[in-house]
Amino acid sequence: MQALTNRAKEVSREPMSFMERLYLPNIVKGMAITFSHIFKKQPTIQYPEQKREFSPVFRGLHVLNRDAEGRENCTACGLCAVACPAEAITMEAAERMPGEEHLYREEKYAAKYEINMLRCIFCGLCEEACPKDAIYLSETFAPANFTRKGFIYGKDDLLIPDKNKAPEEYAAARGAARG
Repeated sequence: MQALTNRAKEVSREPMSFMERLYLPNIVKGMAITFSHIFKKQPTIQYPEQKREFSPVFRGLHVLNRDAEGRENCTACGLCAVACPAEAITMEAAERMPGEEHLYREEKYAAKYEINMLRCIFCGLCEEACPKDAIYLSETFAPANFTRKGFIYGKDDLLIPDKNKAPEEYAAARGAARG
């Protein structure tokens, strides 16, 4: 059979010379490469002291947004759950009761809203599908946890603090967020 390219080389089967068997020239070459890397800029970031610059398209933890009056934006339409390719979002809708107008913007709201972060692939399709801008992906890392249950975030974990009731917590959550 004929080769497709003419780049094939025949392997030499000659015995190694004395210098080749010592491997000293190759060791010296390897040490020269190693020492040349000592004087180059370090790519390591000292995390707690230094913060890393994020890309403008970085997608971190999910956040459920509120409107200017502190009411929840989510109307439990389910478009984010349908758009999620990993099926990481589950929700249950409920009707707003009389007297809860200050809590929920629309007649329908998400009584239960959960995201399984072990399944989430941080694609951002839930953010794009939401017609009310209720969910967005912040610039916060997903923290480590020791149990599977710790990676299932409920509505209370995802909801941004009310800026009227807790302005400093809202500012801290908003500082690491894009939306």
